[in-house]
Amino acid sequence: MQFFLRIKKGLFIIIYTLLLACGFYACASIGNPSGGDYDEEPPKFIGSNPAPNTTQYDKNKITLLFDEYISLEKPTETVIITPPQKKAPIIKAIGKKATVELNDTLLPNTTYTFDFTNGIVDYNERNALDGFVFAFSTGDVIDSLIISGLLLNAENLEPMPNIMVGIHSDLSDTAFTSTPFLRTSQTNQLGRFWIRNVAPGTYRVFALNDLNRDFKFDQPGEAIAFDETLIVPSFEPAVRTDTIWKDSLTVDTIMEINYTRFTPDDIFLRLFKEDFSPQYLSKTERTQPYQFVMSFNSEVDPLPNICLINQEESEQEWYILERSPDKKILTYWIPDSLLFMSDTLTIKADYQAHDTLNNLVSVTDTINLFQRRREASKEDEIERLNVDIAPIGTIDIYDTLRITFSEPVLPFDANLINFQQKVDTLWEKRELALLQDSLNPRVFLVDYKWAYGQEFQMSIDSVSISSIYDKWNDSIDVKFKIRVEDEYGHLYVKIVGNEGPGIGQLLDASERIVKESLLYEDELIFENIKPGKYFLRYIDDKNGNGKWDSGNYKENRQPEVVYYYSTSFDIKRYMEWEQTWNIMELPIEKQKPLEITKNKPAVKQPRRDDRRNENQRNSNTRMPGLSGF
Repeated sequence: MQFFLRIKKGLFIIIYTLLLACGFYACASIGNPSGGDYDEEPPKFIGSNPAPNTTQYDKNKITLLFDEYISLEKPTETVIITPPQKKAPIIKAIGKKATVELNDTLLPNTTYTFDFTNGIVDYNERNALDGFVFAFSTGDVIDSLIISGLLLNAENLEPMPNIMVGIHSDLSDTAFTSTPFLRTSQTNQLGRFWIRNVAPGTYRVFALNDLNRDFKFDQPGEAIAFDETLIVPSFEPAVRTDTIWKDSLTVDTIMEINYTRFTPDDIFLRLFKEDFSPQYLSKTERTQPYQFVMSFNSEVDPLPNICLINQEESEQEWYILERSPDKKILTYWIPDSLLFMSDTLTIKADYQAHDTLNNLVSVTDTINLFQRRREASKEDEIERLNVDIAPIGTIDIYDTLRITFSEPVLPFDANLINFQQKVDTLWEKRELALLQDSLNPRVFLVDYKWAYGQEFQMSIDSVSISSIYDKWNDSIDVKFKIRVEDEYGHLYVKIVGNEGPGIGQLLDASERIVKESLLYEDELIFENIKPGKYFLRYIDDKNGNGKWDSGNYKENRQPEVVYYYSTSFDIKRYMEWEQTWNIMELPIEKQKPLEITKNKPAVKQPRRDDRRNENQRNSNTRMPGLSGF
């Protein structure tokens, strides 16, 4: 019996010792306490002063209470208050509260709406409470109608976020330009808008990128959109279906849900900037003794009328004019050395410029152009006339060969340029036709019809061509080859729904225009396309001028309508693709391929609970010095 008692006592001591060791190990382990699951929920609104939709409210302050600590993201931009406020309100968040203090006197019998868009976020994880709206009324009634729709960029159908959309009950054309909006909202990231708490009535709807925050269109640089139709908001009972799934393949229940539909809910606006850039002379400079430049901030039209003061002008034109491709910069070359050797040239320039009221008026300037002092060149250094021929190497069949001289040149015989084509193994001379560029007198274009796979060479002997300043060229020799036909594909698109005139634009993945085609007999023709993926845009070219034209509010003119083919074209080598496209088949707002849409719908990614994982790792880490216990 004593033997069994000794065994029992020994087992008790062993078990007690093991329990004591485990307890001591647990006490020696260190780690942060778990912070719980990662918070993925936005704050919840739980109360306010005044209560939502309160009537007969005459205080200038509202307080909103949420279920957790909050922050306000850029409240001056994200919080939209209607009616618009002349004096900026004070908007702030403290703890679980948000407060708004209005500095304007409250209007009688008016519904005030506070649209926080996505400005309210929880303090730690920045989860946004999207679309939170609060309202009260200073009268007996809360206006409750809603007007909603979509705003896209008129030129490329991009959804336009953070643009003000407003309404006027004053239906005159001048209301938009002279009176602040009656009620406003702001587009979300997908260009959608909801103007809430609208009273019964008849309205006009506008969009405005309000640069000076005065709630009216009073600056030419502000982008706008307008709807010619009159809007009468209303509501009606409606039913929508909601599907509950047992799993990814099996439907559990299809429910019908009754709700109130507010109309109109399908307003479609196209945002544009009017074709206006104030014209003025921004800079004049004498870059070389024989050259001066007049730079304007926009395309110069009409050209200035210039003349020399206190200088005897010859019977011939005393300058050669060169215009930049954007027609903003005018470069004047002076051939006569008796003129350009003067230290100072005084010029009278008559040109058109916009005044403070944006009216184009005549301006006369007297301009003094001083000669820059140049470092003396080496005695044995001879200045040459530089010649550039491009493109060279392997070129496309649609490329135009350009010969560019560094200075205007004296008339020369095209035969001075040796132009040859390779036939079998021999080089045969070809006649060369040159066309001088209409904007730049230093550029000559080679007028020649290339054929697939041809090889050419061009050479100019030294001292063959002279500039008007007696500089001569060095010898030059270049070779180039035209791509073969099987390196290209071809696309032919028959347009249905528009008889023209129209413009087709073939785009790459960055929406850069690769090729253009004018509509001819209901067809767009894109030949000699390099293999690749392309997208197609079509412009309803109402005025037939071969380009997209913006709108004009004063003229009640909308921008020209743009359409997108809904999928891409994967062009292969030596492929001929024929496609029929009904541009009216899909609504315009559903046409642009998502692949080239920049403002895509946000995809909410599941958040990893990194903090919880780190806590778990830390809880398994032993205290230093006890790893062998």
